[in-house]
Amino acid sequence: MTEPTSRRPVYLDCDTGIDDALAIAYLLASPEIELVGIGTVSGNVSAAQAADNTLRILALAGRGDIPVAVGSHDALARAFDGGAEHVHGGNGIGGVELPDTDLTPIAESAPEFLIRLAEEHAGRLEVITIGPVTNIALALRLDQSLPGRVAAVTAMGGAAFASGNVTPVAEANIWNDPEAAAVMLSAPWPLTLVPLDVTVENTFEEEHLAGLLAAEKPLARAVGAMLGYYFDFYVDLYGRRASALHDPLAAAIAVGAILPTNAPLVDVVVDATAGPARGQTICDLRGQRLGPVDQPGAHIRVVLGTDRPLDAHLLERLLA
Repeated sequence: MTEPTSRRPVYLDCDTGIDDALAIAYLLASPEIELVGIGTVSGNVSAAQAADNTLRILALAGRGDIPVAVGSHDALARAFDGGAEHVHGGNGIGGVELPDTDLTPIAESAPEFLIRLAEEHAGRLEVITIGPVTNIALALRLDQSLPGRVAAVTAMGGAAFASGNVTPVAEANIWNDPEAAAVMLSAPWPLTLVPLDVTVENTFEEEHLAGLLAAEKPLARAVGAMLGYYFDFYVDLYGRRASALHDPLAAAIAVGAILPTNAPLVDVVVDATAGPARGQTICDLRGQRLGPVDQPGAHIRVVLGTDRPLDAHLLERLLA
């Protein structure tokens, strides 16, 4: 059993693209938590490419002590489709070539690694997911008692009132593996869902990018270089060069630095059928007109508003 520390232990599951890289850099700079492990999954890129990107990021940050495990290549019900090169570039990080490293993934799979960390940090481990949740579902299948040893789960995914970003109703992380999302959301653990409703309202702008590119820290400069590709993709959405802060917002909410102000506990189900609503997160938000109302027995908190924008806080952490 690992000795408790004052810093909260966190396991991150990701598909390391550009905003994942931002989230990793943010978590590394957050004194509230200790990043005890990272698992990778196919989404923006393959799980293997995501692991390579993650290890290079950790090496650049001087944090090669953090273990990285490769997770599932394919979703539960379909093969990996090749990723999102048009959003994140061919290598997932905007075509930026990070320095080579001799760091390698651990032998365990990501689901096995998550189960082990939950045993080592029983009752204290917090899980953050910022990609498809195939690894989480596989871990739950391997160990049905896992939720009892996890303190909290924060997941970037879904859309409540907002439209989707892959289909009219589906957000990418959920759409990539809705069967896995259904497993994760039905598990009996406290889960905070950070959907597109709030992530697309939080942006990084040209002045933030300039701050990163001028930073002394190599990792901050590298992340800034990645963002150039991301900014170009978002021109059609925002009408200017900027980027949404999907994964970093989930990370900041999990850390506790950004506080949800409108986040009712409600029932959420995922459409895993083959129809046009595949991947939709159906959030039961009835009765919310006069303010947030928790549903009796619900265990999923859906974030619809936060106490402040993320941009300045994120930049401050990345430059510190």
